Amino acid sequence: MKTVKRSSVVYDMSPANHPVAEAAQGEAIRFLTEDAYSGVLCAVNDRYPASMQGRANPATGPVSIAGARVGDVLAIRIVSIKPVGMGTMYTGPTRGPLGYKLSEDAVAKLAIRKGCVRVDGRDIPLRPMVGVIGVAPAVPIDTTWPGEHGGNLDCNVITAGATVYLPVAVDGALLAIGDVHAVQADGEVAICAVETRGEVVVNASIYRSPIITPAVETRSSLYLLASAETLDATETSVLDKTYRYLTEISGMGSHEAVRFMSLACDLQVCQVVDPAKTMRMKLPKKYL
Repeated sequence: MKTVKRSSVVYDMSPANHPVAEAAQGEAIRFLTEDAYSGVLCAVNDRYPASMQGRANPATGPVSIAGARVGDVLAIRIVSIKPVGMGTMYTGPTRGPLGYKLSEDAVAKLAIRKGCVRVDGRDIPLRPMVGVIGVAPAVPIDTTWPGEHGGNLDCNVITAGATVYLPVAVDGALLAIGDVHAVQADGEVAICAVETRGEVVVNASIYRSPIITPAVETRSSLYLLASAETLDATETSVLDKTYRYLTEISGMGSHEAVRFMSLACDLQVCQVVDPAKTMRMKLPKKYL
């Protein structure tokens, strides 16, 4: 197994990033990730320093995947996700769509034990997920942004056992991973989840069947994702992707696809807090 240390981080997904390792297709890669705050919020009295602005969401890597070529689709299987240390949440009046409800900044340091995270006297079950998973696009994109390359999707179905499909825009793909959440609800409305350091084990290979990206596959469902600067634009994009998948790949007729989307496919919000919003459409595999 290859290990990529959390000292090797990037703050953008870029074709100019130099790979810190190369992995064969199917080879296990362990990414040691820093938290979304770059590890600077260690106590409840800490505040994010002005010097760190623009240095959020570090992603460990990138790793070059042998044989990945422009035009391929990279299938990244999430083998395991382990939160490391305490969790952190940073809320305040300038942070997220609920910030206007708050009069001051606050940092919460949260204990993780016995399969739960302790938050304000409540034990919330862990559901570890990867917030940032991406490959290099043709032009650099900050790790705080989601997009067609993946990036800061904050999609809580990217958990152990899931496979993420991303388009390869540069040879080697340049895979980078970060922003582990111990648990996150859909929407991520506080602009943060339970942010932690993490250990993420994946393997990556070239996917040869037709698919529309970004996508996430679990045991029971296929999710198609889209990101845009408004939820209305995101909805339009993800519905179009789903319609194209059903008609061009699954072979449905137009009316059949529209009926199926309305009856069996759930339109879900991943997050509303990043520079672009992300939504997903859930397609139950039993009908495909």
